Parts: sequence; structure tokens; C-alpha cells
Amino acid sequence: MKLPPHVSFRKDLALLLWQPRGILNEAIVSEMVAFIDAAEARASAPFNRFCDTTALDAVDLNFKFVFHVALHRRLVYARHPPVKSAIWATSPATTHYAKLHALLTDYSPLEVELFTESTAAAKWLGVPVEALTFQQ
Repeated sequence: MKLPPHVSFRKDLALLLWQPRGILNEAIVSEMVAFIDAAEARASAPFNRFCDTTALDAVDLNFKFVFHVALHRRLVYARHPPVKSAIWATSPATTHYAKLHALLTDYSPLEVELFTESTAAAKWLGVPVEALTFQQ
């Protein structure tokens, strides 16, 4: 399966890494959601996720879109084992939408947490901090 831009996968750690760049908009998020849906369907085991938003210039999303994405992810992943999704967010816009996504996926197998530093995210995911460095 071909990885989208700015995505890498650490098979040894069962960890998907995503570092979106530029302007995060609906098209980019939709592409990533479709990729994750397909990857989950093909995977023989669950995998955690790490999203590094520090390379973003701006966020062009809205509540309605984030609500629909979170609802879609809850429904698609409802019968799967728990996975962790760490979001490293440092700007007000990314923090706002990460908190919204975490709130909307609460009480589902998708354990979404927001972090302001990569070391805390690595600890929560149970991986070395060096593993969160994006490589494609």
C-alpha cells in the first residue's frame, strides 16, 4: 500500500507517523482518513498513530467537518481493539481541533491524547522519542 505524502510506518513498533505540512484542510484530512481506513482493513494487528502538527502553517477546518470525521472514525473502528493516537500540537488552531477530535472520539476504542511535547507523546505511546522522527 502506497503511503500518502508525509506519512511513514514503523512496522517494528506498529506505529503510523504523520507530519502534515502547509495548510491542513478538508482534502488532506479526508485523504488521510481514507488511508487509515484502508490500512486498518488490511492490517493483521492494530497500530498506534502519531501526528506531528508542528510543521503546519495554518489550519483550514471547521467544527462540522471535524465532527463528521470523528463520528466516521468512531463508527468504522467501533469493533476493533483499542489503539492510541497521539497528536503533538503547539499552535492554538491545531490544539483546538485536536481537543475537539479527542472529545468526540472519547469512550471509543480510539484513545486520542493531545501533547505539547514529543517526549510525553513517546512515553504515552510506549516508544523511544527517536521513533517519532518523521522519515519517508
